[in-house]
Amino acid sequence: MNGQIALKGSLQSAAEKEKPTAEKKVKWGYRHNGYYALKALLTISGFVAAIIVNLVFPQKAAVEFKTYVINTLGLSISLNINDAYIFLLAALILVFLGVGIVSLKDKDKRRKFCKAAAFRFALGIALAVWDIGGTKTQVFAQPFFPGPAQVIEAYLADGEYVVQNTLYSLRLYAAGFSCGVLLGVGTGILIGWFPKVYYWVFPILKITGVVPAVAWMPFALTLLPNSFTAAVFLIVICAWFQIAFLTAQGIQSTPKQNYEAARILGSSQVGLIFNVAIPHAMPDIFTGISSANAMAFTTLVMSEMLGQPGGLGYYINQSKVWSAYYKVLAAIVIMAVLFSLINHIIGRIQKRALRWQEGVLKK
Repeated sequence: MNGQIALKGSLQSAAEKEKPTAEKKVKWGYRHNGYYALKALLTISGFVAAIIVNLVFPQKAAVEFKTYVINTLGLSISLNINDAYIFLLAALILVFLGVGIVSLKDKDKRRKFCKAAAFRFALGIALAVWDIGGTKTQVFAQPFFPGPAQVIEAYLADGEYVVQNTLYSLRLYAAGFSCGVLLGVGTGILIGWFPKVYYWVFPILKITGVVPAVAWMPFALTLLPNSFTAAVFLIVICAWFQIAFLTAQGIQSTPKQNYEAARILGSSQVGLIFNVAIPHAMPDIFTGISSANAMAFTTLVMSEMLGQPGGLGYYINQSKVWSAYYKVLAAIVIMAVLFSLINHIIGRIQKRALRWQEGVLKK
């Protein structure tokens, strides 16, 4: 009895000795409020530095800061392009502070917010350097690399027109990429499951898939009724090859024992396809969709430059003719934001569909 009491006391004392060390490790990190506050401060400090640079650094280059009148909510606001740039920086600070507050109570969101803090700081510093080189001193080659304030001028001067072209690009992309995904996944399933379809279709897929989609443009413009359907066709062709190839690969790589186990449980052939083969191929399918997304976006811009009556590519081409490179950069910024947003949406869908991978794969 005395021995048990002594053993219990020794275990308790050992646990008490180890407890402070364990607590210390847990405390300092993204879960610690002080650490999180430092990361939030780092997040906004780059943009604060960009505002200070804009206000303090002398304007040496002869740049005209045009003033535009913005009508919103029944109010008319006069704003020059430099004030608009400062307003944008202040808005980014408020947005990231809001994201930090929203992420405060969620463990995963806290970790992601802390992880991205250094990049956001670097982004703010990059804007400050860009402001100095493109606006304050214009040491960057002009008019090819205007400063951020000049780029914002494109949104103030052509706001409605930019929105129209952006919506046109989104409509074209949505029509082409959604059809490409459906056709690619369907073709990949048929190729991967049926040997006869593989025999006849896969060689065609290999031959036509390596040809750049833009190379089919003369045929598309000649055979299809209008330029919009021609561009949709090009995006479909671009997405089809990548998605179909990886889908077929995923279907064919399904282990035989999975099918045998499903047959023992009474699964039909349709059940084997939808309950065994397709779920196993899902990682490959999403890899194909992610890869095709980048290629489809490139094809979208090129098709708009070569014959569409609208879109961001058309806007870039139109601006380039007049050497309005600040408008070109403004369109590129919108493209980058749209592409990042589309990638984020695909990533969220993928995370939902492949939630069984949580804790299995290395991140």
